[in-house]
Amino acid sequence: MTIDLYFWPTPNGWKISIALEEMGLDYETHLVNISKGEQFAPEFLKISPNNRMPAIVDREGPDGKPIPIFESGAILQYLARKTGRFYGATERERIAVDQWLMWQMGGVGPMAGQAHHFIHYAPNLDPPQDLSYPRDRYRAEVRRLYGVLDRQLAESAYVAGAEYSIADMAIWPWAHLWKRQEQDISDKPHFTRWLDTVSARPAVQRGRALFAELRNAPQDKDSQAILFRR
Repeated sequence: MTIDLYFWPTPNGWKISIALEEMGLDYETHLVNISKGEQFAPEFLKISPNNRMPAIVDREGPDGKPIPIFESGAILQYLARKTGRFYGATERERIAVDQWLMWQMGGVGPMAGQAHHFIHYAPNLDPPQDLSYPRDRYRAEVRRLYGVLDRQLAESAYVAGAEYSIADMAIWPWAHLWKRQEQDISDKPHFTRWLDTVSARPAVQRGRALFAELRNAPQDKDSQAILFRR
């Protein structure tokens, strides 16, 4: 086992479990229960100072020395460089991958995450926060972003071009939850085709299934206080 994966079954966590499976890298999973506040433990903060999932430690990093890495996009870039896979064969192709990876990091992830929060979590807080404006705002922004993605996929098989890449691995974990984001994708045939194609990959299925039974456990008031800093 050369990669230590610090993980909880969230869309950002799946990016890395999928990448590790796709790249055929040996890894050992260390669960960090975000509902119990384990992401704030001093030993985890040494690896991920922003106290967010996921993070890795590559025991065989540069010059053969261990290296901790946080931020899912940075981890994907590192693993792609390490293996020489899923990052394009030319500089032009790598630029395309980077653009769509950053698009996910700055757009789809934050906007879909906020949609999840205001649609599903906020109404169940104590006291309830059933707020129509942020719910509609983030739901509409996710709709816009998926329109951008559909138009891009009308031009290419995968997000960054003809080949499957870490950009697809970054976007799919959020995009396949479109129902949870209350989206209608009936008018997005290219997006739908891409979802089906990526979902059928065995490595994606294995990465998505990693400790899936722990997802969506009921949250009590203490868990809400930890997760949402209330």
